[in-house]
Amino acid sequence: MTSEIWTEKYRPSLFSEVVGQDEIIKRVQGLVNTLNIPHLLFAGPAGTGKSTLALIVVKELFKDTWKDNYLELNASDERGINIVREKVKTFARTKALGSVPFKIIFLDEADALTTEAQQALRRTMENYSSTCRFILSCNYSTKVIDPIQSRCAIFRFKLLEKKDVEKVMNIIAEKEKLTITPEAVEEIYEASEGDCRRCINLIQATSSVSPSISKALVSTMVSEAKPKDIKVVLDYALSGDFETAKEKLLDIMLKESISGQDVIKAMQKEIWNLQVEPDIKVKLTEKTGEIEFRIVEGSDPFIQLQALLASFVLAGLGKQ
Repeated sequence: MTSEIWTEKYRPSLFSEVVGQDEIIKRVQGLVNTLNIPHLLFAGPAGTGKSTLALIVVKELFKDTWKDNYLELNASDERGINIVREKVKTFARTKALGSVPFKIIFLDEADALTTEAQQALRRTMENYSSTCRFILSCNYSTKVIDPIQSRCAIFRFKLLEKKDVEKVMNIIAEKEKLTITPEAVEEIYEASEGDCRRCINLIQATSSVSPSISKALVSTMVSEAKPKDIKVVLDYALSGDFETAKEKLLDIMLKESISGQDVIKAMQKEIWNLQVEPDIKVKLTEKTGEIEFRIVEGSDPFIQLQALLASFVLAGLGKQ
């Protein structure tokens, strides 16, 4: 059950579907009530309600005719200048149906648009402002050029807190007749890291196995390194046993199918639970950041992780 399906299936009130963004909802709802919105830019992490809120705005404005007055494009798939010149302009220059005098174009992942496409979009936003409004959604507003940002009302979304994710989980559990233990709720939230979309997908995956969702069941579905396994690896490294630490790490990566980046994230969290001096924790955290960058840039994950383990060994020997 994706977040979109959940949105359609359990609709108590449109704006109430976006949780954890109360201030944004209040401001956007005020704009919608005037039936005259500016261009909007929604920026923030994935799974925090940006696309859902854009759809709510459209449905609140146009009611039953929303499909005729709405165009959605994913800029990461269609990111060139021709998309702006053809699809966007063609839709923008036609008149809206109904009492609202403008249509809405929703550009998802707008930060993936090329610079040339963004420059063309800037002119389109100016030329067709009387017949069209744009809602842009992005993860990083800094990748959207300043002229576009200055033409939009910017709303910055934040990662969801546990109480917000738990609220969504309780609604789904009630409607789908699931039982989710408090430990499972905690595990799902930790795995989702404030991403409501991932939280819903995890519930769907686990509920397909059993309607009683436990922490153990969630753990089997979550593809990430377990803290206790990473702690064993780091303990061996800090004790100076590089060979055993390396073997344990390889075992985790192969048996659990864990990526190098996931291992790095788990190590970074576990560093602060180690029995070492605070200044060593800081140095090791800096080292994990450097290794993560190398892996992202294309270096061999296991070689880089071995280099990181070597840093832990040196830290344990007091040479770091």
